[in-house]
Amino acid sequence: MKRTAVNPWDWSLKLGYNQAEIITDTTRQVICAGQTAVDAKGVPQHPDDMRGQIGLALDNLETVLAAADMDLTNIIRLGVYATDVDEALKNFDLMGMRFGPLRCAPPMTLLGVTRLAIPGLLFEIEATAAA
Repeated sequence: MKRTAVNPWDWSLKLGYNQAEIITDTTRQVICAGQTAVDAKGVPQHPDDMRGQIGLALDNLETVLAAADMDLTNIIRLGVYATDVDEALKNFDLMGMRFGPLRCAPPMTLLGVTRLAIPGLLFEIEATAAA
């Protein structure tokens, strides 16, 4: 897979994502459902802890990708949902700590929502990956 960043402005790079990417030479795609801060039985974890929920949601995303023989470097699009955007952004360094060392900055959208599917969840992340 070949990725070519498209950034007519550089402000999004400071936030860890490209405005767009041209993706070529792929052979398969994986569409991941939204991953949240739940354990292996689907029980919510880290109540009232945005940072803890972001970390576990990212762990769960990595687990799903690994089951598809992929990793974070394969992500070509992220959708992020948070019940408190300001609190999520305060903890977005966790996103940088995961994606930064990989030199991966997939296009991303962050949306504020009133609630997520399971009460108590604060953060959800969905991804499209390609190889």
